[in-house]
Amino acid sequence: MSATEPAAASPGHGAAEAPGSRFRRALTFIRFSHTLFALPFALGAMFVAAGGVPGVGTVGLIILCMVFARTAAMAFNRLADWQLDTRNPRTAGRHKLISYRGGVAMCVASSFGFIVSALFINLLCFRLSPLALALVFFYSVTKHFTSLCHFFLGLALAISPVGAWLAVTGEWALAPFVLACGVAFWVAGFDLIYATQDYEFDRAEGLHSMVVRLGVGRSLKLAQWLHGVMFLFLIAFGRVAGLGAFYYGSLLLVLAALVYEHRVASRRLDIVAINQAFFVSNVFVGGVFVLATLVDVLAK
Repeated sequence: MSATEPAAASPGHGAAEAPGSRFRRALTFIRFSHTLFALPFALGAMFVAAGGVPGVGTVGLIILCMVFARTAAMAFNRLADWQLDTRNPRTAGRHKLISYRGGVAMCVASSFGFIVSALFINLLCFRLSPLALALVFFYSVTKHFTSLCHFFLGLALAISPVGAWLAVTGEWALAPFVLACGVAFWVAGFDLIYATQDYEFDRAEGLHSMVVRLGVGRSLKLAQWLHGVMFLFLIAFGRVAGLGAFYYGSLLLVLAALVYEHRVASRRLDIVAINQAFFVSNVFVGGVFVLATLVDVLAK
């Protein structure tokens, strides 16, 4: 171990830990449940590209790529922020969930799994896989030099519908890029809300974010505008993808979930309340989107 490498975290009291418990700790370390945010948009693009539900093998490989890419990105993020997270009261327990070397192993293994899964999809996806990893890794360092870090996170998740489209068709098209723009603005907006929890810490550490630059109030207002733009891109995606009334009707539910999220954020509730609203509303948005897209595609 080098002098600059963080010490490995112990599972506690030197006692042997069951494999199932270690696995749960690893999933918590990367907030695996948040995979549900980007996955529905990748699946929605997949359904439109295939004109329905593609083969089981294609679906499985797309899901594997999503899981591997996000796991690699989150493990890299935790490693890049290891020292910062130990000083932040909100994240101080993360380094106790898994050792630093364990995080490195998780990042490397997931990156390898992503590239191999892409290879089994098609040659274009395989060739683009290193670029995709570079994009999702890059977000983790942006907070050190730009307040636009939220938009880089949006870009990292926005590549998912484009990747899913290429996995099905092997060809570029306008529809997935329109959806990608919607995802980018959606993610940037909810990341602004999420970042309000770290306003004081980020200021003290000299980190960059729109919240530090604009303050909490104006950042929440900006998040509302970003989600408004996201909503317009969802409408545009329906138009470009040739979706129908069921899809457009479902967008009213998406709008309601976004309004709920912003109302909760504006009340300046505690971290637990914000996290609950953040998770529930965004999972709801993704769930409504993918279900409406599938129903509309199958109804054609």
